[in-house]
Amino acid sequence: MQVPRIPPLRWSRSLCRRLSGPGIRGAPRRFGAVAGGSGGRLDLRGIYPPLTTPFTSQGEVDYVRLEENVRLYDKVPFRGFVAQGSTGEAPYLTQQERLEVVRRLRQAVSKEKLLLAGSGCETTRGSIEMTAQVADKGADAALVVTPCYYQGSMTSAALIHHYTEVAEASPIPVILYSVPANTGLEIPDDVVLTLAQHPNIVGIKDSGGNITRLGLLVHKTKNENFQVLAGSAGFLLASFIVGAVGGICALANVLGTPLCQLESLCFSGSWDKACELQHRLIEPNAAVTRKFGIPGLKQAMEWFGYYGGLCRAPLLPLSKTQVTELHQDFTSNGWL
Repeated sequence: MQVPRIPPLRWSRSLCRRLSGPGIRGAPRRFGAVAGGSGGRLDLRGIYPPLTTPFTSQGEVDYVRLEENVRLYDKVPFRGFVAQGSTGEAPYLTQQERLEVVRRLRQAVSKEKLLLAGSGCETTRGSIEMTAQVADKGADAALVVTPCYYQGSMTSAALIHHYTEVAEASPIPVILYSVPANTGLEIPDDVVLTLAQHPNIVGIKDSGGNITRLGLLVHKTKNENFQVLAGSAGFLLASFIVGAVGGICALANVLGTPLCQLESLCFSGSWDKACELQHRLIEPNAAVTRKFGIPGLKQAMEWFGYYGGLCRAPLLPLSKTQVTELHQDFTSNGWL
């Protein structure tokens, strides 16, 4: 497969113009404090692992193991970390556990790295309250997943109202989170394009894997201070080609350095090497996401020197047969 020969300089200049546009007007008080970019806007460029949540043998959150993992990850050139995403088993944690995870991570993570925290709840009021609380615990931005329990009622109007209310109340920037595999609901294009105009909504993590959609969102928001993040390592290269600025990828918990290398190869225009690396990441990524999920990811973490451990019930550990298959997905691509 030949990757299209996009002229590196032309592409990167266009992207840089979009990334370094004028600051956002009317931004909340904490907006400029974590920018890392021009004009006081939050710069999301880079790779982020959505951190897993370790548990003790008694099923309690193991904050010590969490901090140990972060110290190891701090050696990888990540742009930052995500707490309380789908990979962090957020739906299985109490509100107090979720907030304590964010607090501990903010203390453990290097100051120059961003901490994005999941704060989406099923109600608008709950999302507003959780967003304020993760901000208080030190999160730099809130990752807000779609409410989905009453899926049939989540019209474009309902979603626009929900996210607008959250963004208006939030003391930190808001990132939309579309993960249809888990919610059964993709944030519609028209909703994203409308919300991209809000001064406190700075981007989207899109895990749907529709590259045409990602390219369209990049194209249609090129005049907004809005950034697109790929939600999986399986389509990271393609996402960069159409203008995504980074990725929040579960596989980064295991193969963080190669994912950062892929980003570097893309932005330097080394397409052949980038394509070769992307091919080697596809099967391992599928294994720790849709095939075996979080139990598979935590098992793989053990092989690469991190603490994975058990998931919280009702998630079950892998069977011996599944462990063997998972191992093969990594060894056949040269990672083990």
